[in-house]
Amino acid sequence: MILRRLATACLLAAAALTVQAQGYPIKPITIIVPFAPGGGIDVLTRAIGVKLSERWKQPVVLENKTGAGSAIGTAHVARAAPDGYTLLATVNQTMVGNRFLYKKLAYDPDKSFEPISMMVKADQLIVANAQLPASTLKEVVELAKKKPGTINYGSFGNGSQPHLLFSVLKDRENIEITHIPYNGVTPNLTALAAGEVQLGSASAGVILPLVQAGKIKPIAVAGDALISQFPKVTTTTQQGYPYAKVSIWYGLFAPAGTPPEILNQIRLAVREVLSDPQFAEQQVISKGLTVIAGDGRQLREEIAKEAEVTATMIKAAGVVAE
Repeated sequence: MILRRLATACLLAAAALTVQAQGYPIKPITIIVPFAPGGGIDVLTRAIGVKLSERWKQPVVLENKTGAGSAIGTAHVARAAPDGYTLLATVNQTMVGNRFLYKKLAYDPDKSFEPISMMVKADQLIVANAQLPASTLKEVVELAKKKPGTINYGSFGNGSQPHLLFSVLKDRENIEITHIPYNGVTPNLTALAAGEVQLGSASAGVILPLVQAGKIKPIAVAGDALISQFPKVTTTTQQGYPYAKVSIWYGLFAPAGTPPEILNQIRLAVREVLSDPQFAEQQVISKGLTVIAGDGRQLREEIAKEAEVTATMIKAAGVVAE
């Protein structure tokens, strides 16, 4: 009798989710961004949300829930109902880096979510203060060897991508450069422009105003391909440092257990928005990003692959989980 009741309850729950999926969406959708307003993921997600709202005839509301290196907002979504009405838009750090930085996370990067889509991706640029007497990464390494301990590099915090990138460079090239962590991208770049640190990394769209103002200069692309905004800046591989690579992606996630039908509806709608040439040019390409609009399996595979590489970088950086 008990087993029969349980089976009936499961069937009713499945039927309810199927009905939900068929009518989705029938109420406002909230997308949580676990970072402060104004960053790249925040700006793009807001723009996508406007288009989704027009398409679905339902409000798509973006909410910033910051703190603990994106862990607070992410955990909020992990606890949400798996019905497609609370989503998470975030970057690699949340699903890859945080697993190595915190002894206890209130979410499981591999089990708490259904990956919907990697929306966009971008290789990062290694940048320097305009006054640094080096215009390439090779020249920076040579300068660091001549004057050990005189070059500082900034990051978004311990274990962040810039920290790991420069830690590997320091280890592989046997140079002395000092890490100065900041609480986020904006204060890091502000310090770089002011000369408090001499090196950093960021995406093309973020650094462009500072480059145009003559405050900082790009010295290498930390990836495999040239970047259109800075076509004369060569890659780290071309400069002789093929291991010095770092990229950022923006991904969309739903709580684990969200019906596949709903995930697919969201994925297709986001892909349609990103595939619009005008939207892509204004919101993606002009900011140094590349449209990916992939599926959930691709995103899950990317997370697994990055976690392997990041584990090695974390060890080289000597980062200890808090």
